[in-house]
Amino acid sequence: MAAKQKIMIVDDDSNIAELISLYLTKECFDTRIVGDGEAALRSFDSFAPNLILLDLMLPGMDGYQVCREIRQRSNVPIIMLSAKGEIFDKVLGLELGADDYMIKPFDSKELVARVKAVLRRFQPDKNGADKPKGKIVEYPDLIVNQTNYSVIYRGKTVDMPPKELELLYFLAASPNQVFTREQLLDHIWGYEYIGDTRTVDVHIKRLREKIGDHPSWSLTTVWGIGYKFEVKHP
Repeated sequence: MAAKQKIMIVDDDSNIAELISLYLTKECFDTRIVGDGEAALRSFDSFAPNLILLDLMLPGMDGYQVCREIRQRSNVPIIMLSAKGEIFDKVLGLELGADDYMIKPFDSKELVARVKAVLRRFQPDKNGADKPKGKIVEYPDLIVNQTNYSVIYRGKTVDMPPKELELLYFLAASPNQVFTREQLLDHIWGYEYIGDTRTVDVHIKRLREKIGDHPSWSLTTVWGIGYKFEVKHP
């Protein structure tokens, strides 16, 4: 029998944390609750979660700082939880490496659905034995492998959260095809995601910071429309 996937819940409101834990436990997840940022960082190594539910408003070290610290050592999926619904807060959370953002109060079914959706995107296909080649695109100095969630750029592995990698793979798998922000939001985040198209811009910006442009290819903005992975023919 497969081991249970582990979810770390970081929230100083014990009532909310216990409620979230109850819902996730009923869905056969293994959970651990921690009440502040420092405890989250300590528990991260010992518990080794498959996903983190991270409240923004924590005593001491806030959720943004915790997200930044964890991103320096891991690509584990992070869903931020906040009572603050401003676009700035969402964009900042996503820029720091969060994979999704939920505004309190939220419906328990939606939370569970989002947790499962993020984990599904992060996990390589367990039934992929009949697909030995996997989902891989290769260009000069760039290999994007969505089967094992790895990116190699100029011979070095580049750390990327799942959404960034999926966005890069999706664009690179259809070279020179223009996609609108809405199409990319739908393909990468799916119907479960309730956000706006700024999310796409944030992820493109982070991708450009990590892999830049190459003489043979680039992530190109098509003004007024969206983005494409442009392959430059000699």
